[in-house]
Amino acid sequence: MRSKKTTILLILLTLSMILVGCSPAAVTPPTPVPSAQPSGSLIQSALDVAVILKNHDMTGLSTFVDPVKGLRFTPYAYIDTATNLVFTAAQVPTLLTDTNTHLWGAYDGTGDPIQLTPQDYFDKFVYDVDFASPNLIGNNVIIGTGNTSNNITQAYPAASFVEFHFTGFDPQYSGMDWKSLRLVFEQTGGIWYLVGIVHDQWTI
Repeated sequence: MRSKKTTILLILLTLSMILVGCSPAAVTPPTPVPSAQPSGSLIQSALDVAVILKNHDMTGLSTFVDPVKGLRFTPYAYIDTATNLVFTAAQVPTLLTDTNTHLWGAYDGTGDPIQLTPQDYFDKFVYDVDFASPNLIGNNVIIGTGNTSNNITQAYPAASFVEFHFTGFDPQYSGMDWKSLRLVFEQTGGIWYLVGIVHDQWTI
C-alpha cells in the first residue's frame, strides 16, 4: 500500500510531465495574420497593410480603404490631389487584374507621363522593395527627404501617416538610393482607414 507521501509525489510528477508536454516550447506558434478589418492602433494598422501589400492581397487591402474617400496613389513625395488617381474600396480587389493603362503622374527628371497598368505601377511605385521589413519606421515623422516638395500634411490635414523607410541599398550611392512608402490613414469612429499610399525616393 502506498504511503500518503508517495501518492503526493506521483501526483506532482504526473503534473510536471503534463506541464512539460504543454509548454510553449513544445507548441508551434501560429503565423500572424493581418486583421480582416481595420482596427487597433495606427502603427498596427500600417503594419497589417504592409504585409497585405507584400502579399499582393488586394481584397485584404480593400477592407482598410476609406469607404467614402477611397484610396489615392502618389508616385513621389508631392501629392497632387487634383490628378493623382483615386480608387474606391469596391475597385481595389480587382485593381491588379486591370490591364488598362492609366496616367499616374509624371516621372521625376524627365517629366514624361507615368502611363502604366495598375500591376506595373504597383511593382514600381508601391511595393518595389520589401517595405514590410524596412530599416526604419516613422510614426507621423518624415524620414526620407529629397528635392521634391513634401506636402503630405497639407494634402491630408486630418490624417496621420506611417513611413516605411530604407536608408539605401548600394554603398557606392551613399544613401541616395533610399526609398520610402508612406501609408496615410484617417480615423473615423475609432477605425483607421487608409486614404493614401505615397511612394518616395531620391529625386533630382
